[in-house]
Amino acid sequence: QVQLVESGGGLVQAGGSLRLSCAASGRTSSSYNMGWFRQAPEKEREFVALIGRSVNTRYADSVKGRFTISRDNTKNTVFLQMNDLKPEDTAIYYCAASIWWETRTDQYNYWGQGTQVTVSS
Repeated sequence: QVQLVESGGGLVQAGGSLRLSCAASGRTSSSYNMGWFRQAPEKEREFVALIGRSVNTRYADSVKGRFTISRDNTKNTVFLQMNDLKPEDTAIYYCAASIWWETRTDQYNYWGQGTQVTVSS
């Protein structure tokens, strides 16, 4: 079992930056592939970024070049650095843990409660 808690969301103007954190407790997050997902109002939850146990990464096309996922296994924390934010990035952002290298939400067993990111134009 692993518990996940996101933080770092907020309101930012377009072009600004935010850094999200996901703190894990329970079983160490280094045992899992860690993903960030987001869900905008009236939309499906979608994949944003993924970091593997060997620190390989994968990104959704919509965030490539703007977002960077990283992890600090000594602190059991995963980060999502978001630069050049756009209004369409507005959503609740969730981190999740999976034993699989997957972008599908149904492959993730553990989820945080989410943190709101709002980008104003």
